[in-house]
Amino acid sequence: MRKFAALMALLSGLGFGLPAAYGAWYFARYDFAWHFMGFPTHESGPFFEQYGLFTSWPLIAGFALVCAAEVVCGLLLWTNKPAGRWLAFLLLPFELAYWAGFVLPFGPLGGLIRTAAMMEVLNKNEAN
Repeated sequence: MRKFAALMALLSGLGFGLPAAYGAWYFARYDFAWHFMGFPTHESGPFFEQYGLFTSWPLIAGFALVCAAEVVCGLLLWTNKPAGRWLAFLLLPFELAYWAGFVLPFGPLGGLIRTAAMMEVLNKNEAN
């Protein structure tokens, strides 16, 4: 389960992080969100807009940094470092804010699956 959680963190971190890094560069250069297959990749949704946050390159870059931290979390989990377990839970509120802010529907699903796997890992550790 720990390696499954690590794979989920790596998949999410790279899957969202690489486009976010490119999206931040693209927004800084062209002053509008990058479009992939006709869809904007990092447009602010209602969650961000209600707090006055609109798409900007620093906002997208912040998401890329959170995704980079998730890759680190995945590597820590893979190598069975205790910090990876806590980082998985620590990152979740930041990830949820960005997923909701950019209206990324698959992010919460992956986060839920990773968190469930982490809970199983913690339960097994307490039983031993």
